[in-house]
Parts: sequence; C-alpha cells; structure tokens
Amino acid sequence: MQTKQAITILSALAQESRLAVYRLLIEHAPEGLAASVIAEKLGLANATLSFHLKELSHAGLVTSQQDGRFIYYTPVIEAMNELVGYLTDHCCSQSQTRCVVGSTSCKPAKVAAKPRRKASTT
Repeated sequence: MQTKQAITILSALAQESRLAVYRLLIEHAPEGLAASVIAEKLGLANATLSFHLKELSHAGLVTSQQDGRFIYYTPVIEAMNELVGYLTDHCCSQSQTRCVVGSTSCKPAKVAAKPRRKASTT
C-alpha cells in the first residue's frame, strides 16, 4: 500500500457517519446490506448516505452490486487488512530489542465487548 492510498482510506473513515457505515457493513460481512437498510439502521437520509457511500467506495473500502431495485454494499476487508499491514509494517524496527513479526507486541489488543444494555420500557 502506498502512503497516498492509506491517507485516502484514513480520510474516508475520519467522519462519524462514514465510520458508522463501515463498521455496520463489517458486522454484516461478507453479504453486506442494502442501502435502504443502512439508512434505516443509522438514521441517515438517503442523499446523505449516498454521499458517504460514494466516499467509502472512492477510498476502496466498499463495493456495490445492484440486485433488482436494491443496491447492496459490502466491505472490502482486504483494503482494511492492507491498511493495518501498512501501519504496522515497521513495528519494532527502531527498538533496541528485537520483536518477531506477528508477535503480540505489534498486534492490537482485543477489547472485551461491553454488554449491551437493554432499553427500559418505563
């Protein structure tokens, strides 16, 4: 991955709605979701969602496919994997101690998912 491509991807994700769209699509990978479902789940107007999906597509983070009247969007997981690889490519290279590529020192720590609170009915 080139620096310019990494900047394009990071710029696309540096906006709250686009990040939410991408995360939602990741949750529904590899099938993806129809644009109407994305709009409904995130409470976005169709025109607003269309703009954000265009930006994510331009960055190479999502692809679209028409199926009848619906357009389905899927995340390009390889693009994110390449970005993470680019960001961690030289992990430990300037350290006095030697680390092994793929070691846990260069991998992001998994954060335990917070339990979802049930909506109160009062």
